[in-house]
Amino acid sequence: MSIFYDLVSPEELEDAHRIEANGYPEDEAGSLETFRYRQSQAPELFLGAYVPAPDGRGRKLVGYVCATLSPDDTLTHESMSTHVPGAASICIHSVCIDAEHRHRQVGLNLVKEFVARAERAVREDNASYQRILLIAHEELRGFYEKAGFQWAGLSSVVHGSRPWYEMRKEIQGAGAVPAPPETTGAQTQQEQAPSEPQELPAGLWEALQRSSTRSRPVARLLTSFPNAVKDVVSDIGGDGTGGLLTNKYDLLCPRLGCGSVILKSGVASWVERESVQLEPPGQRLPESLGALPAPPATAQWWLVKPNAMAFENIGFSRAVQATGPGGRKLKLLACAECDLGPLGWCEEGGTEFWLACNRVGYRA
Repeated sequence: MSIFYDLVSPEELEDAHRIEANGYPEDEAGSLETFRYRQSQAPELFLGAYVPAPDGRGRKLVGYVCATLSPDDTLTHESMSTHVPGAASICIHSVCIDAEHRHRQVGLNLVKEFVARAERAVREDNASYQRILLIAHEELRGFYEKAGFQWAGLSSVVHGSRPWYEMRKEIQGAGAVPAPPETTGAQTQQEQAPSEPQELPAGLWEALQRSSTRSRPVARLLTSFPNAVKDVVSDIGGDGTGGLLTNKYDLLCPRLGCGSVILKSGVASWVERESVQLEPPGQRLPESLGALPAPPATAQWWLVKPNAMAFENIGFSRAVQATGPGGRKLKLLACAECDLGPLGWCEEGGTEFWLACNRVGYRA
């Protein structure tokens, strides 16, 4: 089963609400208006699980997690109903999977992905998050404990006819490291004495010290090929008369030391089309990323269709204010392993993904 994750767009809220209405009792399900409020206020906290659409075009939402922010360190009616930008607590309102995809660990993996993104936002973007809070019925305790949450006890929140219990997870890397407690003259020598070191299992230290034996592919940049793009395309027709041109080699992250495989050979089509401005004018780029001409000049691209499942590894930014050729907001593409980018772009909710030929490496 091919599951991938992305932020839920405003156009997909009705689909999310249908999943909510089918998954919760009537007195617990949120309204469509509430969904619109949450997505408009905290779009980065409305995460969806998707599968490719049955017709092979676009994607189908099969589950979601939605949340807002609160300065409170516990859940109350107020913290569950008001979003406070920049606050420390992520308040999860709903986790729901459509009936067809339940009991396949889709929900558990979705919650783990949500947690991982929050931790990455703290680590890489200095996000304000310190903890994730939620309320659940007692029978779901084991489910959330598998995702790393801890049981906090009965919640004061009343919603529907059944009691709710609060669960929480402290975000790794959030907040300052606490200072060690001060010692006082009243403390005895025994209290101040360091504890005996615990003995490591035999062979563990040696195993940790050994370097990884996993070899990483070496990426060649487009500039290293004598004939540039002509050296990295395959003519499917084989007669050189302008048939479908695809990528001859695996496409890799171009960053030295990463080399993560982004796309297998033969998956993308070579297209020359109008350039797209992916970064502010004058911004300095890493050496591994080639410069793109300013529109309306043309650039050379690898076109990937019909959905993100064609990739081996790709990351998506939030929608940016710039609009693409189709009039929708842009999302920027990056290496999902080291976050190097932008490597290319797509339009929000679109079925075409564009990688700049001079911003990927080649496994040649």
